[in-house]
Amino acid sequence: MGSTTENSAFRVTRNPWDRRRVPGGSSGGSAAAVAQHQCIAALGSDTGGSIRQPASFCGVVGLKPTFGLLSRHGLMSYASSFDCIGPVTSSVEDAAIVLSVMSKPAQQIDSTVQMALSSLYHEHLPDIERLRTWPLLGRRFAIVKETIGPGVDISVVDRIVTAARDIEKLGGVVDVISCPSFHLGLPAYYILAVSEASRFDHLWLGSLAPTIFKLQYSQQPRSIRQYPVWNCGFLPQ
Repeated sequence: MGSTTENSAFRVTRNPWDRRRVPGGSSGGSAAAVAQHQCIAALGSDTGGSIRQPASFCGVVGLKPTFGLLSRHGLMSYASSFDCIGPVTSSVEDAAIVLSVMSKPAQQIDSTVQMALSSLYHEHLPDIERLRTWPLLGRRFAIVKETIGPGVDISVVDRIVTAARDIEKLGGVVDVISCPSFHLGLPAYYILAVSEASRFDHLWLGSLAPTIFKLQYSQQPRSIRQYPVWNCGFLPQ
């Protein structure tokens, strides 16, 4: 959990492009490893951007697949209604190849498409040596104007606008659309995600609390900080 990979159990991860900067997170280790060519591909887990954000920070490709496409067997989940496993690679083609392998029925234990035939996501990709002058001809893209408004660093906005112009040069059409409720997305996410993550309190402490309470207290604590489970399994608050 977290967007910087500075608090990992495996020490701090640095951004391979500039060690003074963070690699993003929470799958920052995967993104950094691929960016530094320590591996061809890596897996990440994404709840609210934990594959896509570090991929952006490290200059690699990160894909969060459609919810339910891939099994999450073995994942220590954060928020079960959001979590997805996805590939981190150095190219779109590699991401498609890895996704094709991961989505095979034999790999699906708890996905929602266990009985469906997998797709070969890389087969439709054009050979880079045979690309047309306008490879994006007929494709439409959109920029949500609320994502480039007040509060966004001007250098980030410039990069987005530059990318949009490059898309148009390649034959694509870029529309600017509005999502007036966009600003509600982040608070809604944190309400839902943190609520789901709170189940760990029950898993770790729910069965221990009554026993600890009986052993250490003969009277009702006057505040929550006096309650014994406050210090059970937590670092200093």
